[in-house]
Amino acid sequence: MASYKYKMLGFSRKFKMNEVGPPADVKKAFSKFAEGGDHMSADQLRRFLVEHQGDMDSTVADADRIIEQVLHERRDASEGLSLSDFFHFLFHSDLNGPIKSQVHHDMTAPLSHYFIYTGHNSYLTGNQLSSDCSDAPIIKALQRGVRVIELDIWPNSTKDDVLVLHGRTLTTPVKLLKCLQSIKEYAFVKSQYPVIITLEDHLTPNLQAKVAEMLIQIFGEMLYYPQAECLAELPSPESLKHRIVISTKPPKEYLESKDSKDKESILTGERASGGETPGFMAEQEVNERSDSDQDDEEISACDHKSGQRGAPEYKCLISIHSGKPKGSLKNALEVVANKVRRLSLSEQALEKAATNHGTDVVRFTQKHVLRVYPKGTRFTSSNYKPHVGWMHGAQMVAFNMQGYGKLLWSMQGMFRTNGECGYVKKPDFLMQKGPHDEVFDPKITLLVKKTLEVKVYMGDGWHLDFSQTHFDSFSPPDFYTKVRIVGVPADVTKKKTRIIEDDWAPFWDEEFKFPLTVPELALLQIEVREYDRSEKDDFGGQTCLPVSELRPGIHAVPLYDKKGEKLKSVKLLMQFQFV
Repeated sequence: MASYKYKMLGFSRKFKMNEVGPPADVKKAFSKFAEGGDHMSADQLRRFLVEHQGDMDSTVADADRIIEQVLHERRDASEGLSLSDFFHFLFHSDLNGPIKSQVHHDMTAPLSHYFIYTGHNSYLTGNQLSSDCSDAPIIKALQRGVRVIELDIWPNSTKDDVLVLHGRTLTTPVKLLKCLQSIKEYAFVKSQYPVIITLEDHLTPNLQAKVAEMLIQIFGEMLYYPQAECLAELPSPESLKHRIVISTKPPKEYLESKDSKDKESILTGERASGGETPGFMAEQEVNERSDSDQDDEEISACDHKSGQRGAPEYKCLISIHSGKPKGSLKNALEVVANKVRRLSLSEQALEKAATNHGTDVVRFTQKHVLRVYPKGTRFTSSNYKPHVGWMHGAQMVAFNMQGYGKLLWSMQGMFRTNGECGYVKKPDFLMQKGPHDEVFDPKITLLVKKTLEVKVYMGDGWHLDFSQTHFDSFSPPDFYTKVRIVGVPADVTKKKTRIIEDDWAPFWDEEFKFPLTVPELALLQIEVREYDRSEKDDFGGQTCLPVSELRPGIHAVPLYDKKGEKLKSVKLLMQFQFV
């Protein structure tokens, strides 16, 4: 048995490293399915997977593969699994993770039927005012499965090239060409489903033509060309595999936006918060403002496209037309039968819309695309509560990916589902209509639909991933686990285990119950902390899991660091049941 020595006030203190053994529930399950024997055969393991873990598709061949992987070459695999082997399998996150690792949602519906992993100002390395613009955060986002990349494009000082930067701030620019090249290289390393580039365009017609040329030359056959100037329905993720989709305002709408700029900014609520801060503009105003050099000539439509698609005009590459709301918000939320569009609202504007026009927002998002973005005063690249958007069917809840925190953990958790492909099929209730055209009303508190029972057995791996004195200089760590539900307001709740003192492999064996009214949108957020009597408790790992994707039974739950990078060894053994 391993031990650790710690020094305190000149004295040496020795602590034993407890051996990690199976909890009582694991022993009970082994005894039941091994039918009292010393080993569990492949057929018995298959029964355990089907009856206890709810994996109805498991076969004897699947069980055989698990046994071979667990035993490797230690002995004849035909003997089956001992209790120790069985416990090793259950505590193996690659073999027995808490959610499915494959794409399993229907991917043939229109894009508007999905929540889409969306970045905000995807090119910024840090804060919104003075950080560098770079392709590095774009690459990182794509590697994590983000599917919507936002680029703010501006003329350079000589008006002969295009830069990406956060306008009217001190952010240092990066060339659009470099960003597009990196998108091409990394677009499909994590997911084969489409990458949507949202362009916040502040260009002259000449530079718009130059952007069109760049897009065509860089992406080639990857670039999706809409079949009509205005799509009546969006294509599906399945039909757009390995394609790049462009979304921005058509050029003519940029000109119209000049005249309605004041109305729009009042509608979105940005200026009402206190006006401009010296040295930069509120983001809403930056996004609305067109370059002063743009004239009144609309770029020609697709009838000028050559037969070889050699140099189609900028407008012809725009698949998802976007625009700021004009007139009243209720008018902006009207569903148009023959034209799919994207509406952008700040988080403040969405809150107003949710308060005054909640069902209109839900109805709008059944056909059209709604993009929500952080308010302009989030200078430190902080984020907002994503569930307000998701409850109303917003497909593109755009997040700053530069930092970390519980809100970003929630976003990462939502998109761990469906094989981490970046597209999550919206729950049916957000897409349904009643006999009188009624839709889901997010304001109504529903009855409890199901109860999630969570049992936290134990944790292990910290001694492998952290130094002996990382958590405490004088003794082993004192771990506890926080378990909370993030979801619609009625479902939000927090629980935590007791503190296990002086133990690198804590054993809690505690159960919690979470009644859920909208389990389809609920996330289970798990965080391990190390208790500190004199300072803030230390962080020991976290994860966030979509409740709708949780596999029943006993599973190994890998933990992540503050930024969402998976820790090499740290994991919890937990059980999930629905009643």
